[in-house]
Amino acid sequence: MPSLDRHDNVFVLDLGDGENRFHPDWLAAVGAALDEVEKAEGPRALVTAATGKFYSNGLDLDWLFAHADQHRDYVVSVHELLARMLSLPVITVAALQGHTFAAGAMFSLAHDFRVMRADRGYWCLPEADINIPFTPGMAALIQARLAPQTAHKAMLTAHRYGGSEAAAAGIVDRAVSEDAVRSTAIEIAQAQVAKAGDTVGTIKARMYAPALAALRDTTDPLG
Repeated sequence: MPSLDRHDNVFVLDLGDGENRFHPDWLAAVGAALDEVEKAEGPRALVTAATGKFYSNGLDLDWLFAHADQHRDYVVSVHELLARMLSLPVITVAALQGHTFAAGAMFSLAHDFRVMRADRGYWCLPEADINIPFTPGMAALIQARLAPQTAHKAMLTAHRYGGSEAAAAGIVDRAVSEDAVRSTAIEIAQAQVAKAGDTVGTIKARMYAPALAALRDTTDPLG
């Protein structure tokens, strides 16, 4: 399960050491960690990271298929997490040390910055290959955070981007060696800790207003 630590003014949220899929309990734990970050006072920033082969493989499809009657509510809870991260009133950095797929990739896009391992691991939106269309909120998030041609290729072809290719496409900000992923993310976050607070939260809310509105639409979240 996710765990939250603090390194000086940078909170580090470790998502776990498995596939870090969005099980309801996992979503609740991440939400509680974000509560702690948001309620803290003074300079601060947030890094999310993971341990092992995966950063996150996205939706917990096994749980979802076993609880099909809760499909809509589950999607709403995932949208809530994406919207919250996108608008969090601190600078956020995702440290992608392993595979980052589907909703896990969308979660990374909801951060302000991304650092990815250069030599191994893929960033991918596989929905076209697994026949699961993007919800309106997910599509809005992706298109708000990626250049149009990059979003087009990533969404329609399910292309798997390695770290260096992801950096060249503007999906991630830095591609570094395995042992530098987390430390580089913390370094980027530390440089921005003074920006925590209402102003940066308002800037994000206005910058991403259309995507946030789509993600927070609970009347027809599935489209």
